[in-house]
Amino acid sequence: MKKQDALHLLYISYYWPPSGGPGVQRGLKFVKYFPQSGIIPTILTVDEKQASYPLLDNTLLDEVPEGLEVYKTATSEPFEYYKKLSGKKEIPYSGFANQESEDSFLDKVFKFVRGNLFIPDARVGWNKHALKKAGELLKDGRYRAIITTSPPHSTQLIGLKLRKKYNLKWIADLRDPWTNIHYYDQLYHTQLAKSVDEKYERQVLAEADAIIVTSEDTKRLFLNKPVSISADKIHVIPNGFDEDDFRYPSVPPKDTFLITYAGTITENYNIDVFLKVMAHLLSVHSEINYKLRFVGKVSEGIKQRIEKAGVLGITEFIPYVPHDQAIKYLMESTALLLAMADVPSVYANVPGKLFEYLASNKQIICLGPVHSDTDHIIDECGAGRLFHYAAYDLMLDHMIQMSKAWKINPNLDLPYINYARYSRRALTEKLAEVIKELLM
Repeated sequence: MKKQDALHLLYISYYWPPSGGPGVQRGLKFVKYFPQSGIIPTILTVDEKQASYPLLDNTLLDEVPEGLEVYKTATSEPFEYYKKLSGKKEIPYSGFANQESEDSFLDKVFKFVRGNLFIPDARVGWNKHALKKAGELLKDGRYRAIITTSPPHSTQLIGLKLRKKYNLKWIADLRDPWTNIHYYDQLYHTQLAKSVDEKYERQVLAEADAIIVTSEDTKRLFLNKPVSISADKIHVIPNGFDEDDFRYPSVPPKDTFLITYAGTITENYNIDVFLKVMAHLLSVHSEINYKLRFVGKVSEGIKQRIEKAGVLGITEFIPYVPHDQAIKYLMESTALLLAMADVPSVYANVPGKLFEYLASNKQIICLGPVHSDTDHIIDECGAGRLFHYAAYDLMLDHMIQMSKAWKINPNLDLPYINYARYSRRALTEKLAEVIKELLM
């Protein structure tokens, strides 16, 4: 298809390389595969020199497609003041993994300010800059649709204004729940602030021409909001894996039973049963060299639990690494640990790392809610097993069987099934169909 005959789309995302983290991967991979479906995207994002990125991954710049138009704008955000007043060098993570387990008075003040003066979030200062640039881009008339992706959910307010002003088709991609995200209550919202935030959420759900979510549970969550929308308007397109990222061979260690967790993990992620099981295995299987490896940001509270469980001696902590290196760590593991936040809203969350775990063909040991979307995906792909946070006996029996199998053959890789549907290429084709149907 000739470029001039293709469908031109404006893709608006705060997070873009060199920003790191899972939120960047979704947009980057959509953009990579859009042209195969006859869609030519243009990116509108923030200037990385002014952006508030908790994580940086410069290697992702190499994945930006050649010839892609990327426009960057200034922004106006409070994080420099936060760093000066708090004395901290890091931007807060969304789940506050880089905060101490017990908030200081100053931490609580900052969270209160964030929750009540910056609605929906502290990156809302980017909106005026993005709206101005979007207006310039939309003048030439070539764009037929807009996608806004969040978090930060303030980005959806950009789409809301552009939809009303230019009458273009607008797709709102909500990678996470909004007012039901698991750390929402940590922001000390007043009732007024919460009401304003909920109003924004309802407006986006009502006005967007199509809504994209990452799980069936998130779809159900939004359909239960006090806003009249059709179920057909919400499309489930989960996160996925890119086959091109998995060029490393599977080389689990022959002399070590190595379990890897990749990503951020905070106190909300209840892994106590897993740690108790590992402590038991150490006591009864001294002939096996067990090792735990956490790759990414680990909160101090989790480190304290690991120490209390008596497994600190077999645990390695590796700070955040570029995405490419994280994949390599997966492929060098015996099995993979996946944990979900132990909060009521977690049913609406399917961890993005799950799909890259699937692509590794490693056995997954997951702690989370039974019968959730994550549970169903692991089961349908034959990728391991999900355990409830309190299922000590079941997990212990499972891990004992894995240990016995490992002694016979240190390679416990699984022949997964039904997981090709979660490739980034296939998921982009699905999104392209949604866009084209809107424009028919």
